[in-house]
Amino acid sequence: MPTASSTSLARLKEVGLVRERTTQRTDSTHVLAAVRDLTRLELITEAVRAALEEVAGTSPHLLDELIDEDWGLRYGRPVRLGKNPTKPMTRILAAGDDGVRLLEHLYRRGAHRTSGPRVQALRQIMVQNYHRDAAGRLRWRTAEKEGGPGLPPSSRALVSPYDTSARYARHGHIISWRGFAAHLTETCASDRPNVITDVATTVATTHDSQVLPGIHTRLSRRGLLPAEHLVDAGYTSLPHLEQAAREHQVTVSGPLKSNPTHQHRRGEGFARDDFHIDFDLRQVTCPQGQVSAGWHGPCPTSSPTAAPLIVARFTKSQCRPCPARTQCTTTADSARTVGFPPRELRDLQLRVRAEQQTPEWKARYAVRSGVEGTVNEFAHGHGMRRCRYRGQSKAHVQHVLTAIAINIERLSGLPPTEKAPPSRRPTAFQSYLDRCGISRPKSWRTLGT
Repeated sequence: MPTASSTSLARLKEVGLVRERTTQRTDSTHVLAAVRDLTRLELITEAVRAALEEVAGTSPHLLDELIDEDWGLRYGRPVRLGKNPTKPMTRILAAGDDGVRLLEHLYRRGAHRTSGPRVQALRQIMVQNYHRDAAGRLRWRTAEKEGGPGLPPSSRALVSPYDTSARYARHGHIISWRGFAAHLTETCASDRPNVITDVATTVATTHDSQVLPGIHTRLSRRGLLPAEHLVDAGYTSLPHLEQAAREHQVTVSGPLKSNPTHQHRRGEGFARDDFHIDFDLRQVTCPQGQVSAGWHGPCPTSSPTAAPLIVARFTKSQCRPCPARTQCTTTADSARTVGFPPRELRDLQLRVRAEQQTPEWKARYAVRSGVEGTVNEFAHGHGMRRCRYRGQSKAHVQHVLTAIAINIERLSGLPPTEKAPPSRRPTAFQSYLDRCGISRPKSWRTLGT
């Protein structure tokens, strides 16, 4: 399917409807997987039922010594428990015991070596929802703050035994969903129609900025790299801005996240930008004239989208007697540390932030909001909000086909670029009849009239 998309874009490029090194824009939207929203209890119960259905369909003899009437009552139909089932802890332990018994039974019968995707999903769902205590008893996992080993991150936790690629994600306090994310890139030239040049389908937990390098790689392969790429704040990771400029000569324009220190957020006290950084001497000078006593890094951060940090440290003997200590540190017994990216990224950061304050940049960036109309057209005009198929790869095929269809719709509304073809010249005999004044039929359909 990517071949079909590349072929259609290559044809549009040939006729001049899309060009390289123009301005393009990108935005993302959430996509719901073709699965039901399940509570944790419903998930584990449905996972056991899905595994039973799979084994019964492939090797039903493996269930002969295990299944009885109780299993039929609990798993004979799809689970519908709701958010407030009766006796939830009893159900939780019963479903967990059934999952363990089923997996152990299949292991003893040797079926674990040839088990299908539903049985594999049951194993993972059991691990992400249960654990063994010191006495070896099965326990329900809870959040870490409540004690116990805690729950796995949403990037690893399955949300359905039927689509193991879907994930749960939340944006702020408003949007939460189970499924994927679609990233749409289109041209935004004023003298030609907007053409969708790239569609990326990721799991819901993938950060937007992690998608940017892949978009540029695919556009480079198609010969459609933009000169300027307009994105929102979710895509503007400092390392990826530098990578786009270095590898593809693409200027990524989008709001760069501000200084994360609490002093900067509150607008009081000394923020990181109030400190003078000397990369040559490897030292930092605070607003009160104190010079840092330590310089460490750059060290990679835990986030794949964050820049590596250099950390400069001041000593307690420097900070305790400082008259401005309350504006700098939070406790009386602490010393200030200042974190910042390496020189190349720091210079880029300062330059981008300064440029974003200019009226020229704001006028160019205002064009980005138009891509939200394309997202709305995808989601509501063509039903892309909900997947028609299960699995990330099939969802991506749906998104690519939808993008091709939208491009065709947009381009079909253009006025014709060529004049109407001239009428056919008369033949020699027709010319003879015309010279003699003898009538002749203009169409074969008039002969019978």
